[in-house]
Amino acid sequence: MPGRIFAIIATLFIVLPQSASAERGQKWVATWAGSVQGPYPVGNPSAQPDQRFAFPSATTGAKDQTFRLVLRPSIWGRQARIRLTNAFGTQPVTIDGAFVGLQLGGPALTKGTNRPVTFAGKTSVTLPAGQSAWSDPVALAFVRDPDAAELAGRKLAVSFHVAGESGPMTWHAKALTTSYVTAPGAGAKGQSEDEAAFPFSTASWFFVDAVEMKMPSDSFAVLTLGDSITDGTASTMNGDDRWPDVLARRLRALYGNRIAVVNAGIGGNQIAGPTEYGPLKPFAGGPAAEQRLDRDVLTLSGVSAMIWLEGINDFSKNGNASVDTVTSALKRSVDRLRARRPGMAIIGATVVSALGSSSAAHGFPEQDEKRKALNDFIRTSGLFDGVIDFDKAVIDTQTGGLRPEFVPESTTGGSGDKLHPNRTGYLTMGQAIDLSLFKLKRATRR
Repeated sequence: MPGRIFAIIATLFIVLPQSASAERGQKWVATWAGSVQGPYPVGNPSAQPDQRFAFPSATTGAKDQTFRLVLRPSIWGRQARIRLTNAFGTQPVTIDGAFVGLQLGGPALTKGTNRPVTFAGKTSVTLPAGQSAWSDPVALAFVRDPDAAELAGRKLAVSFHVAGESGPMTWHAKALTTSYVTAPGAGAKGQSEDEAAFPFSTASWFFVDAVEMKMPSDSFAVLTLGDSITDGTASTMNGDDRWPDVLARRLRALYGNRIAVVNAGIGGNQIAGPTEYGPLKPFAGGPAAEQRLDRDVLTLSGVSAMIWLEGINDFSKNGNASVDTVTSALKRSVDRLRARRPGMAIIGATVVSALGSSSAAHGFPEQDEKRKALNDFIRTSGLFDGVIDFDKAVIDTQTGGLRPEFVPESTTGGSGDKLHPNRTGYLTMGQAIDLSLFKLKRATRR
């Protein structure tokens, strides 16, 4: 489908003066995602503090306590809505006392920014096992000018109280961002703008998997679907330097507050496996990408392009998949995405090398041969509307593995695993993306 992506995106993005854009109306656009994999503690967190004081029992889960989740919107609007989820719970969970505010530092909020959140006009919502719910729109009074430079990179604090016991908690393990939680039994503390009630920290996100902003009609989101290399393993804790973050900053520099980059990576994820997944039969890498398209792609608003980087885990000793199994799953998934969202451009990304990895499940020659075969398919099959060659950007052509400067890990230090690029590697990957794939008009600076 040569050239298809250019036509799709070019027609979606025409920068207008703010007043003219407003006349055309506004729409919801995804600005952040934390694809869920639960139930806690099944998953692959990074730099996780000891959670036994905040959550003494994984079976009981949260108990009459308040979360303050910290996340970074990719773009800002004057109204937001959040999606709560009990996707991998085994019992109903009631959430109340929800607020959103601007993070000052740690769990403290900028004074006067915290705003209550309602659900169908009520201050509480009960999520049955397996279900999710969007909040009502909440006005962000502190967003006086969504395009203001000082908002770029600022973080939103989403606070909410779990009434009673939650049971097994739906979560995103690898946030690489510090969030906060009260002690069990502390009650509803989300309205407080100070930090005194939040003694415990976590490097994961719980019960919230998406945030959307009301944006001008010419705005849209680029979604990145993948595994730990999209999720950001070995990047800097609280540094926001995963390759999708680098792409987001490049797009913002060119086009302003109009294009979100939304990260739907899950550490350990596979394209085709496992064949079964659920709260009673979980897997650390979450449900197969093929199984999570509805929740993590199709139900998010304003997604007009998707970059898919995945496959190394399918060929690991945890996956043991054939190349045909993975390419068949890719074909089915792309066909389904195009049928459900025909205007969305789907960009394939080549899989980076794990050759020589210290991980017991990775690094063996057969895996690398399968990876090369998958990359040939991504480059030449014509399945995708465009291709990003991450493999070419980071490979050491002499050894066949990652370039040595991309190996030492950036999260907690150490020699690295030759599977996950570090901050330097992710920077290189983000810079290697040809922005002409998105063929956008430069925003008018005023």
